[in-house]
Parts: sequence; structure tokens; C-alpha cells
Amino acid sequence: MYAFDIAAGSRSELYRDLAAALDALTADEPDAVANMANAAALVWQYLPDLNWAGFYRMVDGELVLGPFQGKPACIRIPLGKGVCGTAAAERRTMRIDDVHAFPGHIACDAASASELVVPIVAGDRLIGVLDLDSPRPGRFDADDEAGCEALMAVLAARL
Repeated sequence: MYAFDIAAGSRSELYRDLAAALDALTADEPDAVANMANAAALVWQYLPDLNWAGFYRMVDGELVLGPFQGKPACIRIPLGKGVCGTAAAERRTMRIDDVHAFPGHIACDAASASELVVPIVAGDRLIGVLDLDSPRPGRFDADDEAGCEALMAVLAARL
């Protein structure tokens, strides 16, 4: 069992502490799926207003569902499709305030209103994406984007 002292103060403190916790959780574990599972659980536990937190892994040219917290999800996503597929294809973070306005949005959970997707890249290899959904429109901001990118930089070194 792990217990972490995660700051209840500013967002930058929250993400600093989450990065330290993720580093501790994954430091001695070589298994990518185990590390993704603990990362999804950590984010789910400490980030408010989420209805889905997890990973899609790059497998044979498409995104395949990985460890997550939340309702059952879409299993495969082609590159370039939906927010996750677009973020993966373009290798850039996508912060979407209103998923219903995003062309080609893939609705795995009808309650989702906003989404943050962060590609996980090691060297020149796309490993997958972190996908966060919220039932609240505009839930994610620049602090969440930067914080989650920092988390994925920690995780990418362990996958």
C-alpha cells in the first residue's frame, strides 16, 4: 500500500507532488502496464471532476485501451480519429473544452463534456496517450496541461 502527501494548495504544488508520487510508484518497476495502472489510479484519486482517467497504448499502428479508471471504454481508436487519435497522430497535447464541438469526437461515455489528451513519447517512439475526461465543460486548463505533460515525462522514462 502506498500513501502520499499530496498538497491541497496550488495546482503547481498538486502536480509537483503527483510527479514525485508517480516517480516513487514507478521507480523500481519495469512493467509498463503496471506503471500505467498505478499512474491512472494516482490521477483518478487526486484530480477532481474526472469521469475517466487512463491510457491508450500504441499497438500495431492504432491506439488500444490500456489501464484506466472509470466506465468501460472504447477498445481501439485509429490514429487521426477522435481527440485521442488526433493527439497521437499529431504528437501534441489536446485540451478540448467542449468535446461535442470536436469534429469526429468518439463518445465512449455520453457524460463526458471536456477532455485532455497527452501523448507519451520516448525518444522518437509514440508509446500511447494519457486520456482524461470530465463531465464538466472547460474542466481542464493550462495548469492541467502542463502538469499532465510533466507526469507523462516521468512515466515515459519507465515504459
